[in-house]
Amino acid sequence: MTTRNETRLERGKRQLARIDGEGGQRVIEALADIAPDFATYLLEFPFGDIYSRPGLPLRDRELATISALAAMGNAEPQLKVHIQAGLNTGLSRQEIVETLMHISVYAGFPAALNGLFAAKEVFAAAEPS
Repeated sequence: MTTRNETRLERGKRQLARIDGEGGQRVIEALADIAPDFATYLLEFPFGDIYSRPGLPLRDRELATISALAAMGNAEPQLKVHIQAGLNTGLSRQEIVETLMHISVYAGFPAALNGLFAAKEVFAAAEPS
């Protein structure tokens, strides 16, 4: 939901908090001393504009994001963040695993395998100690 006077930046911060809780804020803070403008762009465009669009629920956006990141094969840190975000937005572990298996047809077995190992790490970290 977008409020009338909400800026792209405010909307992006709100969406990122819904998706990633405090994790997203840590990324923004980590960029503060090297590229604060990039942190703003990250909040405004992907989260303030794209993730805030109507027509696709956040859980489905995360499923698409997990698929794309896994298929890229070179974005493991971001993939792990979005696997956790998928769990945060209502995806089940089974849905994530099936999606990663599915990409093997289009992105290859190495991409699917690496994605499954990333998911395994995220799932293990989420287990109660």
